[in-house]
Amino acid sequence: MSARTVAIVGAGLVGSGWAIVFARAGLTVRVYDPQPKIREGFHGWAETSLKELEAASLVDSAAETLARMSVFDTLEEALDGATYIQESVFERVDVKTEACLAIDKAMDPAAIVGSSSSGIPASAFTEGCTNRARFMINHPVNPPHLVPVVELVPATWTDPDCVSAVRELMNEVGQVPVSLTREVDGFVLNRLQGALLNEAWALYEEGYASIEDIDATVRDGLGLRWSFMGPFETIDLNAPGGIADYAERLGPLYFGMGNSRMDHPWPKEVIAGAEAERRVELDAGSLADRRAWRDSQLMKLAAFRQANNLKRSPSS
Repeated sequence: MSARTVAIVGAGLVGSGWAIVFARAGLTVRVYDPQPKIREGFHGWAETSLKELEAASLVDSAAETLARMSVFDTLEEALDGATYIQESVFERVDVKTEACLAIDKAMDPAAIVGSSSSGIPASAFTEGCTNRARFMINHPVNPPHLVPVVELVPATWTDPDCVSAVRELMNEVGQVPVSLTREVDGFVLNRLQGALLNEAWALYEEGYASIEDIDATVRDGLGLRWSFMGPFETIDLNAPGGIADYAERLGPLYFGMGNSRMDHPWPKEVIAGAEAERRVELDAGSLADRRAWRDSQLMKLAAFRQANNLKRSPSS
């Protein structure tokens, strides 16, 4: 897809991250958010973030990248000339429906629209769009300018050529596209994350370990491997005979564990206990500072992966 001008609709944390993704790849970015306060704050946030990325060698020039981004006061102005549009408004069906209908009315009929929805399928909010064949899910991990994977999920009416074009665009701008063949609630990423979260909550609810020790198991154990390989490659390398050997050895154990878990929603009292434990470790007033720390660590990891060519699998 030879998009040179993209539009961002919704400039919160995810939309702003998307703006950086496209601008650092050399594209012209036109930004719109319905809230004046967010529009007014975008430039300062982007300037600070880009300087941090430049210091980490993740953008060539903060100033040049910033110059490619412009903020507009109306949706129509932002969409003018855009061949690709990234919608990142609040994650609620009615809000996304309203936004997509407005985009549909103002867009170039040849443009493509990707939604940053993290679990709501495009069929839930694009059915009434005249150009609905050109709408799809393009779901990033937050923040998208630091974590590259994106999920491409078509609605039943999405033109397959649009999916192919967005996959090409994501490769062009340095993201890692993951294509789903059809819609499923939560897509791939959040279904995988949900499985881990459900087990973590169950272990905590039943008193097997504290939340800090459960976090440590992932942070200092599983997460080290998962930062550069997925679950299938992990088990392929964890048995002498590869993936089939691993499945024969441990498949029944995992099946038994899976059948015994989470037959109810996360209990409120257990959530309250987890909240209390976390607030001992990190008071609520420090959450924003810790998020900034998280992003600084992601920058370092992104720089390391880039320098050591760890972004793609050996077959890519």
